Amino acid sequence: MLLDARDLDYKALNDHLRSAQGDCSITGCCGQRFIGAGMSDKNISIEGVPGNALGAYLNGGTITVNANAQDAVGDTMNAGRIVVHGNIGDAAGYAMRGGKIFVKGNAGYRAGIHMKAYEDKIPVMVIGGTAGSFLGEYQAGGVIVVLGLHAKAEEIVGFFPCTGMHGGKMFLRSDCRNVVFPDQVTVRPAGETDLEELREYVAEYCALFGEDLGGVLASPFTVVTPDTKNPYKQMYVAN
Repeated sequence: MLLDARDLDYKALNDHLRSAQGDCSITGCCGQRFIGAGMSDKNISIEGVPGNALGAYLNGGTITVNANAQDAVGDTMNAGRIVVHGNIGDAAGYAMRGGKIFVKGNAGYRAGIHMKAYEDKIPVMVIGGTAGSFLGEYQAGGVIVVLGLHAKAEEIVGFFPCTGMHGGKMFLRSDCRNVVFPDQVTVRPAGETDLEELREYVAEYCALFGEDLGGVLASPFTVVTPDTKNPYKQMYVAN
């Protein structure tokens, strides 16, 4: 189904999406919020820039954005995949508990905040460019990958990465010599086992956005995990 969003507010647009049979393509999108929120039964392609909370509580299917997206992409998403062929705003993947987010470009502040995992649900976020400050704040599970591709900034992450991190894992395509991490995390160069795990996520990113897998993996990666002495760890179910 083809939907022209130019004369639709967010409520009308989402009503059309929910009533549509099969996959949907949206044109003329300009800031409508909550697109695809809670949906599980269709794939959605978007031309234009969606507003906040794209794919919030997403429970399956794929949302593809052929431009930038605003804040809170994938807020509390449970399953499915969100692909953004541009940059995203702040707080992407907030409380994300399953599924995958792939961003060709950069992410704003607090990407992956409160990301968590439970049993067989392991959320994954791959950011192709750079990430702003407070990346992985209070991360409780899942995987965050930042590749720093085509980045103009010297560092691929901003200030205060991993603040309050008590679960999950982060892969940064950098030696991170100048990045300041909090005391409650362990920072080390990626080993062979790490790179085997990483390859799956990076291969999917490269297939989506036309990057060279070998070239991306040829650079050093840093792995960040919570310290086992972290005092927050026993307070959470998802560790």
